[in-house]
Amino acid sequence: MVLGLILIGLAVTLFPFPLMAFVLVLSARGGIRKGLAFIVAWLACLVAVVAAVLLLTGGEPPQPKSSPSTAALTGKLAVGVGLVATPSTAGAARRVPTGRPAWRTAWSGSRPWSSAGLAVFLQPWGLVAAGAATVVEAALSRLESYLALLAYCLIASSSLLTTEVYALVAPHSARVRLLAPRTWLDGHQDQAIIGLCLVIGLLPASKSLYQLTA
Repeated sequence: MVLGLILIGLAVTLFPFPLMAFVLVLSARGGIRKGLAFIVAWLACLVAVVAAVLLLTGGEPPQPKSSPSTAALTGKLAVGVGLVATPSTAGAARRVPTGRPAWRTAWSGSRPWSSAGLAVFLQPWGLVAAGAATVVEAALSRLESYLALLAYCLIASSSLLTTEVYALVAPHSARVRLLAPRTWLDGHQDQAIIGLCLVIGLLPASKSLYQLTA
């Protein structure tokens, strides 16, 4: 579980659309406040999903070969297959008819709550679902599970947190230097999405398929 959550957390934090939007949020007037609202909403989504899963499982992983265990593995397999299939539809779905990315249209609001709503809208829900399927294995009777869940939420938000702190400590330098990764992401978002979805999708799909057939 621990390794799976770390890998999924890394995939979430490196997903290109939220990063590109967050850089634009920080570059706007009052960007620090808007960036903080973005991060709070982002973290709230992750924590809410983790809490919902733990509430359903009671904080204990289902017994092997039981009906709940089979259902959890089937769900994880479906999430993995869905992630593997995502790259084939991402290109057509990510843009609005004008050719502008959909998140840039949604970003037009000027208040912090608009940035919070944008964070919810841009959450990579396929990857978050993979994280939720992995959280099913968490046992709250073990300290290791608490640390893994905390690490997952922090890792999944690490790129946003780092960028926010950088913009707060060195605003002028950040405004210039953050343009470079945004430009790179603009030109390589397809490759990044395909790589992240394939890697994170194949891992739970193959593991779940093995456990279901073993």
